[in-house]
This record gives sequence, C-alpha cells and structure tokens, in this order.
Amino acid sequence: MRDAARPRGVAAGRAGRTTDQFILRTRRENSSSCLVNSENFHRISIKMPARNKEQEQEVLTWIFEVLGEPLPNGDYEDILKNGVILCKLINKLAPGSVKKIQEKGTNFQLMENIQRFQAAIKKYGVPEEEIFQTADLFERRNIPQVTLCLYSLGRITQKHPEFNGPQLGPKMAEKNERTFTEEQLRAHNAELNLQMGFNKGASQAGHGGFGNTRHM
Repeated sequence: MRDAARPRGVAAGRAGRTTDQFILRTRRENSSSCLVNSENFHRISIKMPARNKEQEQEVLTWIFEVLGEPLPNGDYEDILKNGVILCKLINKLAPGSVKKIQEKGTNFQLMENIQRFQAAIKKYGVPEEEIFQTADLFERRNIPQVTLCLYSLGRITQKHPEFNGPQLGPKMAEKNERTFTEEQLRAHNAELNLQMGFNKGASQAGHGGFGNTRHM
C-alpha cells in the first residue's frame, strides 16, 4: 500500500511545483506587461487645445475695461496667474463676492485667490464644467480652458441687468415670449381638433364599418 501510494504523492508534488511555476511565470509576465504599458502611457503626449492669442488679448482688454484700469504689459498667463486681477474682476461684477484678496504671499496663498474666484463665478452663474482648474492657470496646464471660462463669465454678465459695462463675445439670444388671448387659444384648440378628426362634423359616428357609406 505504501509503495502504491508513493507515485501518487510524487505526481502530486510535481503537479504542485508545476502550478507554482506557472503562477510565478504569469506574475512575471503581468509585471512586465504593466511596465511596458506604463512606459507607453508616459510616452503618450496629451494634446491640449491650441491657444488663441487674439482671444486672450480680447479677454484681457475686456477685464481691464471692466476694472477701469490701463492694460498692463506682460504675458496673458502671468497677468492672471496669482488670481488678484480675477478676484478684482468678479468683485466689480458682483461686489463683495471675494472678501479677502491675497496680493502677496506663498504659492498656496495665491492659489487661494484663484479658488475664491472659481467659487464666486460659479455662484454668479458660470456652469461648473466651464470653470478651469486651479493648476490650469497657476501651473499653466491648460490656458485655453482659462480663456473659455472667462468668455463664459463675459457671456453670463448679459443675464445680469445690473451690469451695464463692456461686453465680451457674441450677444446671447433673447427670449421671444408670446402671449395669447383666451379667444386665440380656443381657436387654436378647435383647429387642432379638426385636424385630428375629433370635431363634431368630421367624427366617425354613424360609420357602420368597412365598405359602408359614411353619414355626415
């Protein structure tokens, strides 16, 4: 019995080692695959939308016209980077929106200016999906998104009748609201009923069935 059982034990041991080797080989292959995929991922360059210098200049011009200040020299992103101008802008559009503006300080403190601006314009009506991320401006990751956001802010000012300053971008379409008298509404309903075949004269009452003469 012992001799008969020994081959099975040996076979089981070999099978176990084979299984362990298979698992180790699979792990190595998966690990290598992950490394290759990771390398390929980092090689992929994420293409950002191209910057439009004319739009950036239009945005800057609009901002400083709203502020009533001369347009400073400098690059677009550098003028806006610390968030000071942006906070002054929203305070001009909606006074008191940003209570504290950090004129100087650490990067963290300056980034707080941008975050206060973002919160204020969201409250003002700019859609959240159009608001840029802090790093888009402060780290220059996506300057075109900053421009898009400011165009959106300029558009939203048209919904605020209290603002009568300069306009940025195209004029929003105005609502074309119409009012109808009760008499016009009744006439309209009668016309709809006639078209649908439910009016008294054109009903199918008295229609005996297929092939019969229709009685009016």
